[in-house]
Order: sequence, then C-alpha cells, then structure tokens
Amino acid sequence: MPHVNCIRCEATFYAKPRHLKIGWGKYCSQKCQFAAQRNGSYVQCAACKKKVYRTPRHFKHSNSGRFFCDKACHAVWKNKYAISGENHPRWINGKNAYRNIMKRAGVPPICRDCKIEKFKVLLVHHKDRNRENNNLDNLVWLCHNCHFLEHYNDGKKK
Repeated sequence: MPHVNCIRCEATFYAKPRHLKIGWGKYCSQKCQFAAQRNGSYVQCAACKKKVYRTPRHFKHSNSGRFFCDKACHAVWKNKYAISGENHPRWINGKNAYRNIMKRAGVPPICRDCKIEKFKVLLVHHKDRNRENNNLDNLVWLCHNCHFLEHYNDGKKK
C-alpha cells in the first residue's frame, strides 16, 4: 500500500499503485490539484481596488495593463477616465465641450421647450447653428426630441 506525499501541501495520502504507474497520485485532493495548476497572480481591480485573480493569458491580451473584477467596474472606470474630456474619441481641443460651458456658467439644465430636467437626455443647441460660436447667448439646453424638431422642422412644432 503506497503512501505518498502531496506535492502541494505535503500531506500523506494513499495512492493506488496503478495511478502512480501512469503518473497520477501527485495530489491529496482535487482542491490541491486545482490550486497547484493555477499559474496566474492576483491584481487589483482598477475601479474598486478588489483583488482579482488573472491568468498569464489575461496579462498577454491586455493592452492597457488594467484589470477589472466585472463588466460593471470596467464601465465605471471607462466612463470616468477613458472616454471623458481629452480622452474622448471626439475631443477636439475643447471645441465641442458645450455642456461643460453651460454647466460652468450656471445655466440650469432644463429643456427650453418641453421643460424636461433629465440631464442624460439634454444637449446643447446653437441658436445660430454655428458650432464655433460658443457664446452663452447663443447656447440653449434642449432634449434630443426638441433638438431634432428644431433642426428638421425649422423650429415649427406640430
């Protein structure tokens, strides 16, 4: 009856001779076997700082070197750092930062026509339709629907 030591935790256990003959019988349990096969490392989630296990494959395929515990943390980080301000793909030297201009000026974010107050659906409309003219008297808050009507119905509402 062969008793062998586990190569991970050094515990002594019984291994069948035929298992030892074919190269099995190295680990005392599946838990030790799975733990020994892990060859990655723990890294911090870039958003919530929680420890996350990642394999060498993850390291190889990561362009940024940042890791996240789930898609929600990735979305939070991306919205906060990756696609805001100068990192946004459509950033052109602050030229299109109309919402920030309106917020900094203290203009309350309310649609001029329908009076909706949901900031997510509001955008800034240029009265003279010149995007280069960012004077406050030329900018007004509109929701997407009212903005569409302003441009495609020539300001006439049905």
